[in-house]
Amino acid sequence: MKIISILLMVLCSCTGGTKKVLHSDNNRGWLSIFNGKNLDGWTPKVAGDSVGVNTLNVFRVEDGLLRVCYDEYDQFNNRYGHLFYKEKLSKYKLRVEYRFVGSLLPDAESFCYRNSGIMIHSQSAGSMGIEQYWPVSLETQLLGSSDSVKQHTANLCTPGTTVEWRGQRTEKHIVPASSNYYFDDEWVTVEIIVNGARSISHVMEGDTVLHCSEPQIGGFLLPENYPIPVGAIIEDGYIALQAEGQPVDFKKIELLKLDD
Repeated sequence: MKIISILLMVLCSCTGGTKKVLHSDNNRGWLSIFNGKNLDGWTPKVAGDSVGVNTLNVFRVEDGLLRVCYDEYDQFNNRYGHLFYKEKLSKYKLRVEYRFVGSLLPDAESFCYRNSGIMIHSQSAGSMGIEQYWPVSLETQLLGSSDSVKQHTANLCTPGTTVEWRGQRTEKHIVPASSNYYFDDEWVTVEIIVNGARSISHVMEGDTVLHCSEPQIGGFLLPENYPIPVGAIIEDGYIALQAEGQPVDFKKIELLKLDD
């Protein structure tokens, strides 16, 4: 019996490493990729401006928060923006705490109401066109609710991409999540689990509210003459935070890289 116990201990130590990382609820291995002081490690790209131009200070750090602010804008004027993390990633968990604040700019599209997003498997900031609104990517759509508008959060949007969902490839631009409603000024935590092209899951309050797989280039909003062919599998890419005319705060942005 003693020999069997020793063998079981050896087997657990050899096979349990990845499982521990994938399912651990503690903070071991998590890295904060927002330092609470400045935008080091992040690069803005706003439609109409060059890479690195933080148009009218839309992305800023105040009181330890990474904020999307529009107090220096007279109007939105379709200046969709994204803030890109420096590192290309394939297999990881991303944990983000956010809240919606303030009012949508009057000339922004109505779909931008209480709307932001986290782009994953994204093209780089430098490869975007000067007027391009959204990077080719998969977007974990962040939506808020109010007394008059109820919106499920953690949907999937697919600018220039398609995914397998519920057993088949879908051309849907918005793939719905089964999440709860979250309201103004309420801090909300979303976790995105990315396993290369094999699977992507959106988790809210410990519940998986959306699952998809096999992301490919193609579908709605793919730019003309995009250099990667339609149907190419997307194994990796960049993370970016979105600015669509609605003020939003980010408190924590944490990354856990996963083993194969």
